[in-house]
Amino acid sequence: MEVDNAYKAELYDHAAGEAVSPTPALVSPTPPLPAAWWSDLRTALLSLSAAHTDRTAVRQAYLDRAMPKYLAFLGEPVPTVPHSWSTAHGDLHWANLTGPELGVLDWEGWGTAPTGYDAALLHAYSLGMPETAERVRQELSTFLDSEDGRFAELVVISELLQTAERGDNAELVPALRRRAKEVWHRMVADGESGH
Repeated sequence: MEVDNAYKAELYDHAAGEAVSPTPALVSPTPPLPAAWWSDLRTALLSLSAAHTDRTAVRQAYLDRAMPKYLAFLGEPVPTVPHSWSTAHGDLHWANLTGPELGVLDWEGWGTAPTGYDAALLHAYSLGMPETAERVRQELSTFLDSEDGRFAELVVISELLQTAERGDNAELVPALRRRAKEVWHRMVADGESGH
């Protein structure tokens, strides 16, 4: 009998700078990040989204299960199938970003996700600090101000509402629910809701 062997290797590298935050969600305003940091982040996300992979960060089966459950408070069925998928880091939050020079940490969950997923996740983790959330929206508008971006926001909000049930980032729940309503109203107004 022939046995197939599989090996897993992890590569570590020194990261310049320090994590922007000790926690995924901001609990205090971000330190001042230079314009180059934001430009590098946009470039990195664009490059990553264009990469091709068979890895999966977010599964359609999860969206079909979680979105109707965690977005039921919207009072209407929400779509669960994204228009497009692209490659994502899959865990882009403030503790996985370094500054003042951009570095992106913690790559074990990368793979395909709804287009705009990384930007939506970083924005959601910023909602506790409205000024930073607004900065993220401005700097990452390329990813967020689109039908794909709005759908990705609902995906991320579903995920974070689910994790809040376990006690993770429970302080974000009111802001997440408010943001879901804003996004949903925009989707309905723009005819993106399937209604």
